[in-house]
Amino acid sequence: MSAMTHGDGGAHAAARARGSVAGASWMLARKEAFEIVRTWRVIVLPAIVLLFAVTSPLLAKYTPDIVTALAGSQFSGLKLPEPTVYDAYGQWIKNLSQIAAFAIIIIYGGIVSAERKSGTAVLVLTKPVSRVAFVVVKFVVQLVYLAVIVAVGCLVTWAVTAVTFGDAVHGTAGALWASTWVWFVLAALYLAVMVLFSVLIPAAAGAAGAGLGVYVVLAVASAWQKVGDWSPAGLISGSASLAANTQTESMLWPVLITVAAIVVAVGVAALVFRRQEL
Repeated sequence: MSAMTHGDGGAHAAARARGSVAGASWMLARKEAFEIVRTWRVIVLPAIVLLFAVTSPLLAKYTPDIVTALAGSQFSGLKLPEPTVYDAYGQWIKNLSQIAAFAIIIIYGGIVSAERKSGTAVLVLTKPVSRVAFVVVKFVVQLVYLAVIVAVGCLVTWAVTAVTFGDAVHGTAGALWASTWVWFVLAALYLAVMVLFSVLIPAAAGAAGAGLGVYVVLAVASAWQKVGDWSPAGLISGSASLAANTQTESMLWPVLITVAAIVVAVGVAALVFRRQEL
């Protein structure tokens, strides 16, 4: 009877511990979501992505006409190829890979260090909240936020492309969604790297500078196919090829390696943060 009582007590204690962890994680998620809403981040990143969603199909459609008009009679014999739906998708991915990725790095330069500097992290961690959960939940909430923005942007891109190119858009949505979500995996890596750098580097500008270094390295490495086939750099060229409907190689390994790198980056950030003084 005593053994049963002790067993029941242990089970109840474990259940209470799990409930405490779940409650703390939910509290952190709500706090992080509130931080998104109350800061400029709620406007800037969606505005950038939606701007590209609207303008990419328009640029793809009308750039040849604009170039011809500006060139005048000097290049009257030059005939530019007729723009296609895939040009619109390619412009969308190009803008994401260049400017949106750059914006993510700058915006999230202080994702952890800013809260340490302001004292918010100390206040939150005085409650029954682990430092590991603090970092992991922060990353997950921001990743979900980014996923929503990218999904909405992709829908808007498809809608504007349908209006601009008409019936030619039918049957092409797969290329748009595939390329967008491959790029999103790369964006998740940038976010994970910024979480790590924001833990390691107290200054937001320093963390952003380190993140831009990673951005440049991946951009340069994407020019080498052998490197791209086995690294996150392959997602840059791969997403562009998917958008153009010319991708023939599987993206499985670059995606899996990138996901592994994301897990490692967030895991290292959490472990380092657990040992830091606030």
